[in-house]
Amino acid sequence: MSRPPGNFYADWRSRFGGAQVLRDENTPPPERLLQAIWHHQRLQRDRLRTADGISVRVLHPGFASVEGGPDFRGAVIQIGDAAPCSGDVEIDLRVTAWHAHRHDRNPNFKNVALHVVWDHVGVHAAAGRNPKSPPTLAIGDKLDAPLAELGFWLENESLRVLPENLRGQCCLALRELDETQQGKILDAAARVRFQARADQFCARARHAGWEQALWEGLFRALGYKHNVWPMQNLAESRLRWGPGAETPFGLQARLLGISGLLPAELTRLRPADRDSGAAMARAQTGSSDYVRKLWDCWWRERDAFSDCLLPRAVWKFHGLRPANHPQRRLALAAHWLADKNLISKIEGWATRELPDSLVPGSLRKILEVERDEFWSWHWTFRSARMKSPQPLLGDARVTDLAVNVVLPWLWTRAAEGKNDRLQRIIEHRHAVWPRAEDNAILKLARQRLLGNGQSRVLRSAAAQQGLIQITRDFCDHSNAVCAGCRFPGLVRNWSAQTTT
Repeated sequence: MSRPPGNFYADWRSRFGGAQVLRDENTPPPERLLQAIWHHQRLQRDRLRTADGISVRVLHPGFASVEGGPDFRGAVIQIGDAAPCSGDVEIDLRVTAWHAHRHDRNPNFKNVALHVVWDHVGVHAAAGRNPKSPPTLAIGDKLDAPLAELGFWLENESLRVLPENLRGQCCLALRELDETQQGKILDAAARVRFQARADQFCARARHAGWEQALWEGLFRALGYKHNVWPMQNLAESRLRWGPGAETPFGLQARLLGISGLLPAELTRLRPADRDSGAAMARAQTGSSDYVRKLWDCWWRERDAFSDCLLPRAVWKFHGLRPANHPQRRLALAAHWLADKNLISKIEGWATRELPDSLVPGSLRKILEVERDEFWSWHWTFRSARMKSPQPLLGDARVTDLAVNVVLPWLWTRAAEGKNDRLQRIIEHRHAVWPRAEDNAILKLARQRLLGNGQSRVLRSAAAQQGLIQITRDFCDHSNAVCAGCRFPGLVRNWSAQTTT
């Protein structure tokens, strides 16, 4: 799963896919790569300081802007002991760009909360900046991995949602291949994507240890698309708030309190006052009782963890299904944390001999939790009690956790330990893992690369990952008519060579 010379897709990506491997560490990176580094927070986050030497805590890096103005909108930043603030982030190579580009005179930049730059030269001179200018943060010496490595993996990472209704010229080239050939291309691309995730875990483990790297990955996966960074922040402070809480309920109280997701109160519904009936009143009363119990536990500890608190503003709720609400995801995480043997169970699962058909179910048994007295019956604090209990973990989430977290973490750890046999086992499990549920990104990628309908080649989660990787490496760097894209020609040339 490393980058062997025989992986033809890795060679395509390196030579023609837009991946710019930086060979001179003294050369400033392209601004797009700098944006990707910020977007994915590939930083030693505990070392971030402004030009004034004040600590910077990134609670949310913001959302990439495609409409001009600052590079990221809606970031949440905490500077020193000040309260966290929501604002924009501008990315430049040098600190002088703030005035050179007239950002200081542009009203679109009035909400910039942090000016992130690469070149630390001149940053200290910014310490005497105009009070109206935002704080400056240099990240050139704060990366969590060498710049060349980050350039290889992040240069082509999309900073925006893919545009809709695209049809790629590669669709015809891929349809000319048989299923075996299509599968080989998707498999090679999937290996590239898997390697990127494994490298990220390895880089984090070098700074925080293997166990902490895994917990951060698990929390990120529970954040889904919108709440990855609040979950990441909670995981990063785990060793601060974790000790002393032994039960799922005690951990739920801390996590919901620290996250800012613990409601101040819930209004009781009484049958005499509401038209919703006695059943709704009992459901709301049960929620209020649960919240009261959480507060009874949390209020005694709140001051002790004041340095870990997150503002509610960092969480995004729009478009979330109730089952994916962060309150419920944190309740699941609390059960995992209460199981002191969870990581050893995952490690043991990697070495067990299992038929392919039993692999997904065996991991689910490790990750699924006992019935929760409240969250098995409620989607959120304010939702009515369900007629029957619902699991806190579904098959789709198990697949996401396996492909994006558990398997890459296990593989890179085996690679560091030079355990070739374990690497091969994990590679095989990744290759045969059943396909995941469809989503908007997969639908669009399939439509552009494979045409309408569901291609039979996408039988595995790995094949789906390969399809996404091709989209990120090639489709995101062309326009709607695929101008200048080399992928269709590469496919045809490869097909001719392999046929010969």
